[in-house]
Amino acid sequence: MARLYHVPLSPFCRKLRLTLAEKRIEVELIEERYWEPSAEFMRRNPAGKVPVLRYEGKLLTESQAICEYIEDLVPQPPLMPKSPEARYEVRRLCTWFDDKFHAEVTANLLYERVNKKIMKRGYPDSQAIKTGSAKIKFHLDYMDWLLGQRRWLAGNDMSLADFTAAAHLSCLDYISDVDWQRSALVHEWYAKLKSRPAFRTLLADQLPGFPPPAHYADLDF
Repeated sequence: MARLYHVPLSPFCRKLRLTLAEKRIEVELIEERYWEPSAEFMRRNPAGKVPVLRYEGKLLTESQAICEYIEDLVPQPPLMPKSPEARYEVRRLCTWFDDKFHAEVTANLLYERVNKKIMKRGYPDSQAIKTGSAKIKFHLDYMDWLLGQRRWLAGNDMSLADFTAAAHLSCLDYISDVDWQRSALVHEWYAKLKSRPAFRTLLADQLPGFPPPAHYADLDF
């Protein structure tokens, strides 16, 4: 069985968990305190980051690279389109969420509210939280615009771009930091993803000291 070294509220780990589940690849989840790296973990990934996937005798790192590697090995059901133009758009949006959204929103909300406490690195920065709360509105509006043109974020078929965005938003939803009333299109899009079997293990996550809100696991939220 594949083995995934992860933390539950990492959007990068969650993106990979969604991909593996969608491909019906069974995986053993092992929580890794990457902020207190052991020598063994640093041998697995000298970058000191999660996720790290042990799959078919290989150690794989970097979520986007792993997801595309899995896509190449297990092409069904597809998470990447066939045409170069469509694949570009999926990769562009994956980078948007893993780079821009992560820096402007995830880091300012999730990391301040949760990670600092877990890692014992002081108190939340109120200015960072204020910035993240303002920035997420722009990103939700951009998603609303995209979904006004297409059935899914990158086109008319669900793709890795949707899983990437949903991974970030699911982490923020765990701490009630997503205004689902801002866009009916984004709410409907997330509800469709949330109802997929691949999402079940994410909705079952429980972080000690941080209980999720009642709507978190509710498919009719």
